[in-house]
Amino acid sequence: MVYHRERATKKQTNLTQTMLRETLKDYNIILASGSPRRQNFFKLLDLDFMIDVREVDEVYPETLQGSSITDYLAELKASVFTEIGDKDIVVTSDTIVWKDGVAIGKPKDREDAKRMLFELSGDFHEVFTSVCFTGKDFQTTVNDVTKVWFKPLTEAEIDYYLDTCKPFDKAGSYGIQDWLGYIGIAKLEGCFFNVMGLPTRLVYKTLMAIADRRL
Repeated sequence: MVYHRERATKKQTNLTQTMLRETLKDYNIILASGSPRRQNFFKLLDLDFMIDVREVDEVYPETLQGSSITDYLAELKASVFTEIGDKDIVVTSDTIVWKDGVAIGKPKDREDAKRMLFELSGDFHEVFTSVCFTGKDFQTTVNDVTKVWFKPLTEAEIDYYLDTCKPFDKAGSYGIQDWLGYIGIAKLEGCFFNVMGLPTRLVYKTLMAIADRRL
C-alpha cells in the first residue's frame, strides 16, 4: 500500500480556490490511483488530497461491455476501502480502449504492445474512463467516452515509439500525450484528458455536487 499526502500548488487564482479547494476544505479527498497522470490532474485541479493505493484483482464479468466494464472496475477498486470516515471521499477510476466490441487493456509485453498498435492503426477506437466517488453513506460513478482516429502507422514508427516511450503501463499501448499522439492522431471527438485517464470536467462537477450535497 502506498500512502502519502500531496498538496496542490499555490499558483492558482483565488476564484479557483473558492470554487473547489475552499468548497472541499472540510473533506478528505483520497485518490486511490498510482497513475502519475491522474495524480497530476488532481494537483492541477487545485485539490488537497491523499494517495492510498490498494491491490485489487481487476477481473470483470465477460458479459459487460464498454463503460459497464470501467464502471464495474472503478467500483471494484472502491470496495476494498471498508473503513471510510464521515468526511472521506475515496476516488477510484479505470480506463479501457474499446475497438470492434473488444476491450483492449495494458500489453503483456513489447510484442503484445506492437500487435495492439497495428490493430489501432488506420482506424478509430473509443476510450472509456469511469470515476467512482465513495463516501461513508454514498457512492456515485460517472463515465466518459472519447473517439480517437489513428493515421496508418508504419512499423518503423511503432518500433520507434515502443523503444523510446515504452508505453507498457497504458491501455492500448499508447499515451495520447506521447510522441505517437503528436504524429499519429488524425482526429478526436470528446475529451482529450479522458484519453489520458481522467475526465477532469466530470471530476470537478461531481466533487462540487457532493460538497453541495446534491449527490
